[in-house]
Amino acid sequence: MTLAVLAIGDELLNGDQPDTNTADIARLLAGHGLALGEAACVRDREEEIAAALNRLAAAHRAVIVTGGLGPTADDRTARAAAKALGVPLALDPVALKQIRDRFQAWGRPMHPRDEKQALLPARAAVLANPEGVAPGFHLRHPKGAELFFLPGVPAEMRAMLAAGVLPRLLAAAAPRPAAAVQRLTVFGLPEPEIEQRLVRAALPDGVELAYTVDFPVVRVRLSASGDGADLAVDRAELAARRALEEHLVALGDETLAGATARLLTAAGLTVALAESCTGGLIAKLLTDQPGASAFFERGAVTYANAAKTGWLKVPPPLLARSGAVSAECARAMARGIRRAAGTALGLAVTGIAGPDGGTPDKPVGTVFIALAGADGERVEGFLFRGGRDRIRLHSACTALDWLRRQAIDHLSGER
Repeated sequence: MTLAVLAIGDELLNGDQPDTNTADIARLLAGHGLALGEAACVRDREEEIAAALNRLAAAHRAVIVTGGLGPTADDRTARAAAKALGVPLALDPVALKQIRDRFQAWGRPMHPRDEKQALLPARAAVLANPEGVAPGFHLRHPKGAELFFLPGVPAEMRAMLAAGVLPRLLAAAAPRPAAAVQRLTVFGLPEPEIEQRLVRAALPDGVELAYTVDFPVVRVRLSASGDGADLAVDRAELAARRALEEHLVALGDETLAGATARLLTAAGLTVALAESCTGGLIAKLLTDQPGASAFFERGAVTYANAAKTGWLKVPPPLLARSGAVSAECARAMARGIRRAAGTALGLAVTGIAGPDGGTPDKPVGTVFIALAGADGERVEGFLFRGGRDRIRLHSACTALDWLRRQAIDHLSGER
C-alpha cells in the first residue's frame, strides 16, 4: 500500500507554523510497517487543495489530509474535497451532534459559525474527534483511493489518526514481513564519529542504520525486517551500546531530559538549579517530565550580579575579581543554591549567549557549568558555537548530561 500525506494551511508555507503533523504521521505509520510514499503541502486555496487531492489519489492507495476543517472562512478543506469528488456539501447530522455534544460537555455555548464544521461532502463517513470540536471524515475517491481528513491541531490529529485511521489502513494493507526498530539518542559525539563507531561495531547482517541530527543530539535508527528481525535489532542495540558508551543517553522515544529525570528519581537524588545564561531552560526541560517533583526542588534564574550575591551569596569580591562568567562564579553559584535548598546536588550555569557581550578573552559562547554535591565539586568551561538559542540549548543539554551521569555514578556506587 502506498500512502501520502497532504498538509493544508497558509501558516505552514509562510513560516508561521511548523508542519509537525507530517512527521507524526510518518512516525506512527512506520512503527506499524507502513511507509509514506509522498508528502505535500498546499495553501488554503480551494482549487489548489482539490488539485492536490486528485493528483495524490491517482498515485496512492490512501491519502491522509490534515488542516482546514475549522469554523473560519479560511478553512476550506471540506469544500475543496467536495469539489474534487464532484459531490455537493451537506449538513451532516452525525457531525453536527458531535459538535453540539462537545460544547455541552465543556459547558460552553456553541457559536453559530461552529455549525460550518458539520458541512461535509455527500457520502462522507464521520470520524470522531475525542480531543476537540472539528469532526474528521473519510471518503473514497473515484480512482479508488481512501481519503482521510483530520484537523490540523496536532493533539487532535494524533488521537484521530490512531483511533480512526490506522486500524483501517492496517486492515487494508497486504501482509507485511515482521519488522523491528530501535531508536538511540546520542549526545556529545558528532554524526561522522557515531557512524564510524557503529561501522566498527560490526552490527548483525540485515540491520539498517539511519541518522538524524536534532541539535544537539543525534538520533540513530536501527531497523530490520523478516524472520529474526527482533533478535537482530536486539543484538545491534547491544553492539551499539558498547560502541557509543556513555554517549548513548536514551532509547526509543525517551529524551535526554526524560532519561535524566528517570535516573535522578531512581538514584534518590534531589537537585536545585542556579541558571544565568540559560534563563530557566534547564528547569523547564526537567519539569516537563512527569513526576519531576520527586527530584527537582527549586530553580533560580540569577541573571544579574545582584541576584547572584543576594540569592546565592556569591561574594562580591569574587565577582569583581573573576567576573560573573567564570569558573569561580559558577562554583560559588552551585554551592549557594545547594546550601539554600538543602539538596543533594546544586547545579549552576553562567555564560555569554550573545549576540553581544563577548570579549577577546571570553567570546560569545563561553559557558561555565558547575555541579556541587556531597562527594565534591566539578566545574568546567566550554565554548559553544552558534546563535543565542543554539548556545543556550547546548548549555542546557550539557548540564542535563552532567546530572544524568551523576545519577548513573550514584546508582553504580550503590550496587
